[in-house]
Amino acid sequence: MSATEDLDYWSFVELASRRLSARVGDHDAAATRVLLSLNRASDVVTYDLEAAIHRPRGRSWSAYRLVFVVWLAGPIEPKTAALLTGMSRAAVSNLAKPLVDDGVLLRTPDPEDGRSVRLELSDAGREAIEETFRAQNEREAAWVDVLTPDEQETLVGLLNKLVTARDFGVRDRR
Repeated sequence: MSATEDLDYWSFVELASRRLSARVGDHDAAATRVLLSLNRASDVVTYDLEAAIHRPRGRSWSAYRLVFVVWLAGPIEPKTAALLTGMSRAAVSNLAKPLVDDGVLLRTPDPEDGRSVRLELSDAGREAIEETFRAQNEREAAWVDVLTPDEQETLVGLLNKLVTARDFGVRDRR
């Protein structure tokens, strides 16, 4: 059995740090470690929420994000939904079509701009998102219950600082 067969993701982060030092020398190892860890945590949580909550209901994580935004901010133009979900305008359009076909979303002409449309929830969509959100929120609470309320606030503050402190043009990137 090779040494790499014993690796899990977190031991890989340690291995990567050692090997990067040997292969490229001077680099910001802490930055690499933070972003590898952040990316992994995001992937693991997203996969869990999609597998446990959304796929059993016949939806994707992306569809949930769109319906969630429309639920709380709608009626809303697709371009604004794209901004709030972090998706492209094309992704929102592609996700909205089956949700409209399934009766979850309504696509109506924008009363202020006849060339544009607005997305809003149907009654069935509202019922579905309320039920799905309850299940999602229970799972969210299970994920963060290892952190104290102060640690949760600190984490949110640190993530916000990470995303807003540098002008890389990614805060509102879709």
